[in-house]
Amino acid sequence: MLEELLYRFFLGGTLVALFAAVGSVCKPKTFAGLFGAAPSVALATLGLTYVTHGHAYVATEARSMLLATPALLAYCEICIVVARREHSVRLGAMVAWLAWLAVALLFWAVFRGGST
Repeated sequence: MLEELLYRFFLGGTLVALFAAVGSVCKPKTFAGLFGAAPSVALATLGLTYVTHGHAYVATEARSMLLATPALLAYCEICIVVARREHSVRLGAMVAWLAWLAVALLFWAVFRGGST
């Protein structure tokens, strides 16, 4: 368990650094964050999962990541709207999390039949 965590931290950190380097050459600089965390963490997770569990498990995990994308998009859109207006950050965060949960549960309910 500890060995896997060390691999995850090393691989994740290396990929974050590589993606951040790619993001730093992009114009405008606001896109640098897009390349910093999410893609590198996802790739590190999928790589380690492949090594420990094999390709069938990775396929399921990758599909789950893709199906979770609309929920993350809903969360981000609500955060943008709240950040642009003079609303309570606490209220905005709660609404964004609720939207994420609603969209995630919707996609889970729609697509869960295909996985069994």
